[in-house]
Amino acid sequence: MDFLRGLLYAFGLSFVLMPVLLRLARVFALYVVVRERQCVVFELFGKVRMVISEPGLHTPWKSMGPFAMLVPFFGKKFTVDLRIDQTYLRSQPVNSEEGAPMGIGVWCEMVVSEPLDYLYKNNDPLGSLRANISNATVRCLSNMKLSDMLENRHGMSGLVRQEVTTKSREWGYQVGSIYIRKVHFRDRGMISQIEQKVVNRLRQVTAAIQQDGSNRVNVIRSTAERQAAVEFAKAAATRPRIVGKALGQIAEMPFIARALFEVLETQALLSSKNLEVDVLPPGMPLVYAMGGGAPSPLVPPPVRTK
Repeated sequence: MDFLRGLLYAFGLSFVLMPVLLRLARVFALYVVVRERQCVVFELFGKVRMVISEPGLHTPWKSMGPFAMLVPFFGKKFTVDLRIDQTYLRSQPVNSEEGAPMGIGVWCEMVVSEPLDYLYKNNDPLGSLRANISNATVRCLSNMKLSDMLENRHGMSGLVRQEVTTKSREWGYQVGSIYIRKVHFRDRGMISQIEQKVVNRLRQVTAAIQQDGSNRVNVIRSTAERQAAVEFAKAAATRPRIVGKALGQIAEMPFIARALFEVLETQALLSSKNLEVDVLPPGMPLVYAMGGGAPSPLVPPPVRTK
């Protein structure tokens, strides 16, 4: 029984009484835990009594003494986040030099560098910083050329950062990177006109490319036809020379020349469309058949074939 009673007492002290005691110790500032990238500020009777920025376990009683236990009743304890923060401002209205209504998207990176200035010099430092970035964007980027707005984002980011940095230090902020992430047109009618112009320009470029291709094909075709005509003319001029040379060689041998011309003549006769051939029976006199005399009753008339 004594063992069980002791176990219950130990359980009660460990899991019930100890958290209550630690809670009271934190309330009366017997100790405070500061995390990484954090700062704890103690204010008592309207004055800053202690600032702790080192991470770890600290005892305010070492610096404040018994006044530390009065902070929950007559003072305040602030916990300031020192981590890097980011904000993005969408579509800040500016006008270009040409009068085009533009929208600028600004991305900003900042960190709290002075916790006391952050707490006491401005009631809403983050809202003031956002307003300062917005005003600097409109003030620095208005009346710029439209081409510079669309192309030179790095220079625009530098102008805005230079304008914002000085004022942000007064509120305890240290501004890191400021970058112009987006530049766009705010007027729907202008956007539609630009889209139509882009479409028309693409059509013109496409038609020009097609016309250039057709011209190139025509040039290649005409060049090929000219070269083919030249080669055909050369071939037509070469054929008579070759034939004449061959006939000259044949003329040197008379018997071959006669035979050749007889063959050519026969070939020409056979290729004639109105050629008529008389077939004479055996034994009929040629002169009688060609003269057209009266046929002999013993001899049949010649057969004409076409």
